[in-house]
Parts: sequence; C-alpha cells; structure tokens
Amino acid sequence: MRSVDDIIALMGGSEAVAERCGVGTEAVRKWRQARAIPARHWPAILAATGLSLAELAAAPTPQTEPSPETRMPAAATPTDDQQPPAGATAALVLADGTVFWGVGFGAHTASVGEICFNTGMTGYQETLTDPSYAGQIITFTFPHIGNVGANAEDVESITPAARGLVVKLDLTEPANYRATRHLDDWLKSHGIPGIAGIDTRALTARIRDGGAPNGVLAHPQDGRFDIPALRAQAAGWPGLEGMDLAKEVSCRQSYAWTEGLWSWGQGYNVAPARKHKVVAVDYGAKRNILRCLADAGCEVTVLPATATAEDILSHKPDGVFLSNGPGDPAATGAYAVPAIRGVLDAGTPVFGICLGHQLLALALGGRTFKLDRGHRGANQPVKDLATGRVEITSQNHGFAVDDKSLPETVKITHVSLFDGSNEGIAATDRPAFSVQYHPEASPGPSDSHYLFHRFVEMIEKHKAA
Repeated sequence: MRSVDDIIALMGGSEAVAERCGVGTEAVRKWRQARAIPARHWPAILAATGLSLAELAAAPTPQTEPSPETRMPAAATPTDDQQPPAGATAALVLADGTVFWGVGFGAHTASVGEICFNTGMTGYQETLTDPSYAGQIITFTFPHIGNVGANAEDVESITPAARGLVVKLDLTEPANYRATRHLDDWLKSHGIPGIAGIDTRALTARIRDGGAPNGVLAHPQDGRFDIPALRAQAAGWPGLEGMDLAKEVSCRQSYAWTEGLWSWGQGYNVAPARKHKVVAVDYGAKRNILRCLADAGCEVTVLPATATAEDILSHKPDGVFLSNGPGDPAATGAYAVPAIRGVLDAGTPVFGICLGHQLLALALGGRTFKLDRGHRGANQPVKDLATGRVEITSQNHGFAVDDKSLPETVKITHVSLFDGSNEGIAATDRPAFSVQYHPEASPGPSDSHYLFHRFVEMIEKHKAA
C-alpha cells in the first residue's frame, strides 16, 4: 500500500494532483490530513501513476475527510503502559501527566520547554525566529499555519530559539508568491519538532486557567513513546523562572548593523544617513528592531548581553538601546543591571524594549514578577497615559514590571488594557524610557513606530544640552 504522501509525490506534487483529479489544492491538503484519498478519484490516480488497485485499496476510503480532532483523541490521561492511538505519530506530554496525541511534522526529536500560546493570525515565521521564545513550545491559536510558507527574509534571527510548534490542523501548502520552501521543510532544517491535530482551544483554555505548563513535544522517528520517561522529563524541567537565557541567544562578539526597513518590491533597504551613534545591547534582539533604529538615523553597534558599562561607554555612544530577549529578567539582571546603571550614571540616553524594559526597571530600583499566562500576540491593546491614545501592539513576554516597586523618580507611561499590567516607564531625573511591547511590530501593526523617533529626539536634546 502506498501512502497518500507517496502518491502525491509520484504524481508531481499537490498542484499536479489537483489538476489531474479536478479538485482544488485545499482538497489535496485534506487528503494528506485524513491519510486517505476518496475512491471516486482512484481512476484518475491509477491512470496517472500506473499503480495497481491493490496499492490503493488497502487505504481507508472515507467520502468526507475527518478533521484531526475526530481522527484521534484530543487528550488523555496516560498510564505507564499507554500506547498511542491509531494514526498518532507525536505526543505533547505535560508535567502533570496529561498527553495530547497528534500527528508529527518537522524534526524527529523530543523537546522540553514551557508551553505558551500566541494569538497572531500571521507572521508565524517571525514568531518562531523571535529569540524571546527561547525555552518555549509555541501553540498557535489561529488554525491555518503554513499557507505563507517560509523564506529567507522573514526571520528575526538566524537560528530559531523556539523549542516546538503546536497547531490545530496539518500544515497547509505554501500559497504565497514570496515562499521559497514548505514550513515543514524549514522546521526540519532547524531541528524543531511539531505536532498537529491538537485541540488548541482546549490547550489554550488550560494555559489561560492554570498558567503555562512545562511539557515535552515528542516526534520520534520510530514511532515509539516512553510516556513515563517523557512525563518525568517534563516534570523535571526547572521552568523559566530563575532561568537566564539571554546568554544563549545573544551575539558572541560586537558587529555593526546597517540594514534598513523592508519595502514592497525592493526588499530590505540600505539605512538612510546615520547621525547618532547607538550601542544596542543584544539580550536576544529581533532584527527588525535594529532595522528600525537604523531607519531612524542611528549608527548601530551591537554588543553581547554580557557587555559591561565600560564596554558600552568605550564606543562613546549618543544613546544605548536595551533589546528584547527571553528568560527571567531577574536572572539576566545579575550581570545586566550593573552595566545599565553604569550607563545611566554616565547620563547617556537609554531606550529599552521587552526584556530591556524589565532590565531598565530593575536598574532604576524596581522589581519584576512572572505572569500567570503572559502576553503573546499581535492584538494587545495598550494605553499611553500621557496622550490617552490606545495602541494595538505586538507582544511576547512572560514577566512584567511590578508597578508598586518603582521609585518616585520613575513614572508609569503605558498600561495594558487586558489586565492593567505595566507596559511602559520613564525616568524623571535622567534620559531613560522603555516599553514592554514591540514597537517594531513584526509581526503586528505599526501603531508604535514613533517610539524610535522619540529615542532619537531624546538623543538630540541631550547632545544639544
């Protein structure tokens, strides 16, 4: 018996099958998902491939293809001798022992991490390559993942830091003119496992109500699962609280950044004339943040996360940028906070984003804490307290600044309209400000690009003084 994937490959791919059988490529995708081709299409397939009826007849022949939810159970409480249900090739095992069975894709490996969810409807490649997702297995709440494919431009870092991918439906075929490869192939090349067929609503509700659990995503080559061992691995993983991951995703040596923003039909542009020297400390910086700084007229030099105040100030910067990044800010702050305080004491303007925002708050005397669920998605409403304006922002963070811990010399500038948590601060006695969200917004809207120009204005005002 030939598998559906084998037959499609033999016929020359999904588009060739769709044309030969008189259906759309979405129907062919559903055949892959159901692992069965309706019998009414067998004559066309036999004529095109020369296969025998016996090579097709052993396969199931449903007239309507079942969804992943009906193909296998969404979740089960395992026992030590539990075996995977028919058709399951991957498992998501939580620390409490719950098992979500599904169909594997991407790399054949097992990966442990914190399971979070992201509500973005697009930009999955940017999300997967965001260094802030180090140590995390990402669940996309949007069901159709894969239709944009993958390419060499839509990446926020060279090496993705995310540990796994959870989706509702099987990955869709690329249907975008910019796609150069299938998402499944891209995931394999980066060693990232994935699982489809999961009831992502149930998983998201579980995270919402009980917090982000630790888990293992297993997609073994041989199809064998040692559930007790996977459960123990998930339960034994220490979690993100207290974990410093910035060192893992940071650059190893300094470099200059000159690339500007992307434009339709031209790709990434050369940055305009650069007027101000800015040192960007890389705690896991997204490329589009660096592009926004360059596009705002900054000559950007990127330094590793462990750079000291002396390292930073030796470049004689007009301003210092503190990047986004993964992990617990209190852990990263062990070496980052002294460096930031040294920069602040020198009077150099400072701008921070995400982890950089949290680290600036720590350096100014505040504290941080771990959120139960975190904010991850491209539709997070934030209010600017100075103007009353509401921005729809792109966010990815599991920790937040404790408003009550901030000294009198720090004012709150932005708040989340979801849960009232802190989204921005500014020092009143020195040139320094930061935001929790991602104003570079890739993926996401562009409501917050003004913050990069605010940083430049602060630099210009400081230089003039």
